Amino acid sequence: MTPLVTVNLLRVLFVTFCATIGGIVGTEVQDNPAPGLIVGTVFGLCIVLVDRLLKGFSLRAFSSATLGLLLGLLFANLLMASDVLRYQSDLVQWAARLVVYCTFAYLGMMLAMRSNRDEFSLIIPYVRFARETTQHEPLVVDTNVIIDGRIADLCATGFLSRLLIVPRFVLGELQTLADSRDPTKRERGRRGLDILNQLQSTRDVDLTIHEGGDENDLDTDGRLVRIAKVLQARLLTNDAALGQVARLQNVPVLNLSDLSRALRPVVVAGDELELPLVKEGRDAHQAVGYLADGTMIVVNHGRPHLGSTRTVVVSSALQTAAGRLIFAELKPNGDPRAPAESRLP
Repeated sequence: MTPLVTVNLLRVLFVTFCATIGGIVGTEVQDNPAPGLIVGTVFGLCIVLVDRLLKGFSLRAFSSATLGLLLGLLFANLLMASDVLRYQSDLVQWAARLVVYCTFAYLGMMLAMRSNRDEFSLIIPYVRFARETTQHEPLVVDTNVIIDGRIADLCATGFLSRLLIVPRFVLGELQTLADSRDPTKRERGRRGLDILNQLQSTRDVDLTIHEGGDENDLDTDGRLVRIAKVLQARLLTNDAALGQVARLQNVPVLNLSDLSRALRPVVVAGDELELPLVKEGRDAHQAVGYLADGTMIVVNHGRPHLGSTRTVVVSSALQTAAGRLIFAELKPNGDPRAPAESRLP
């Protein structure tokens, strides 16, 4: 049974309960259950409507509003205790009290809901709220990160938070890919499900399937951002566009592609590298090799040494839209290391 069906079932049961209670009261008071049934049904529907209007109002916001309401009523009570209206009529005093209490209650709730936890220490000096470190902040995981597969190794190293949240619709996307007729999509979907099973069986990872995010008015990216915002979590993704949209809405983003670029080894002019030359370059005299992270190095005058490993000296580096492009020269008197196939008799 889906969560939406469960919620609707609970709403129907609540309205039925209210109508039943109203009918019982109507029978006892007027010997006619019809008025009570109508009043109870209307009351239940009004409560359900309020519940719908409060969609997205989190428990944290409710607790903040409650604290603000109490503080506002406290200040209003202190103000009215001064008897500034003692010479006014009872009607004026009643109206003034109502206005003062409502005003301070409203201001207290609004200020509390806009404040963070650290600011509450100014109001309650002997109570400090523990700050959650970034290692313990939850992460909302995107589909492409799960399929990527590196998240399992990162969680094992302890660099990422152990609290991972996978929305239900992300799990549905993986299942759709795993059932696809396209072999490539099917392989990607099954790989993602295997990664999730691996993470769920890891003791150091707390993987949670979030049941929310069923809004049909938003696309997948919008639902991811909304869930991260509601849960006050960070968003883990490989999608640069999604990351920009999330940052515009003040949602912290971790991009594994940015992390990979940041961890690339720094290569500067003059560095010597042992580089396998694997293919021809654009010019007639060039050969191309790759570092372990996939960075391409173009070696001038390396065409005759294809298939061997040579010592090269970095001459310059160029940053392109596709990544870094490094140029190098063959080191004089560098000993070639021919592949094993060329050394066979």
